[in-house]
Amino acid sequence: MSKTAIILGATGLTGGLLTELLIKDPAFSKVKIFTRRPTSFTHEKVEEIICDLLDTSTFKEQFTGDVIFCCIGTTKAQTPDREKYKAIDYGIPIETAQLAKQHGIASYMVISSAGTSAKSPFFYVRTKGEMEGDLSKVGIENTHILKPAFINGRPDDARKGEKALKMMMAVMDFFMVGPLKKWKSTQAKDIARAMAQLAKQTVTHTDITNIEIKELSSAYHV
Repeated sequence: MSKTAIILGATGLTGGLLTELLIKDPAFSKVKIFTRRPTSFTHEKVEEIICDLLDTSTFKEQFTGDVIFCCIGTTKAQTPDREKYKAIDYGIPIETAQLAKQHGIASYMVISSAGTSAKSPFFYVRTKGEMEGDLSKVGIENTHILKPAFINGRPDDARKGEKALKMMMAVMDFFMVGPLKKWKSTQAKDIARAMAQLAKQTVTHTDITNIEIKELSSAYHV
């Protein structure tokens, strides 16, 4: 049976790649994009809902489907205000998951990060850790938290210092073996492919590591 996908964050790198995959994937008959600004996706499968993601009342009735892919996320550089940062990285996943639960949606996926902890003294690490813990408590049957380290795949000029960071990660990745593999950089396309694959197979645990992201990506075929 074909599925209806909900994508949060389709204007971002990973969310955009995921949208492209699901448009081509016959397992999905509809792709509903919830966004604050129009996207460039015009396929017949796509339904675009312009709304305020920080206010679920603006899209409550339209938030129906089979699986939610939350690719929303910001950075300290993009959102230096801590209150706004938490509203995005914690508030959006938790509030949309609660809405999904109300609508009986059985699958929710979100991109977080490796090394998060709700007990961390560092605000940004702690915020993601708190999100992960509270998301798991919502009680959605299939909850998956993808935990990549550095996400690669952006154009070199996408962010200031990106090219230098890519070069540094390429060197560091060479030495990340064994238990350190979870800290290797992850291609955005692999995250998108892993999310699409997760929607098709049964995975009983919640946290999806870097290694598992790569394995899921390799298993994905359209």
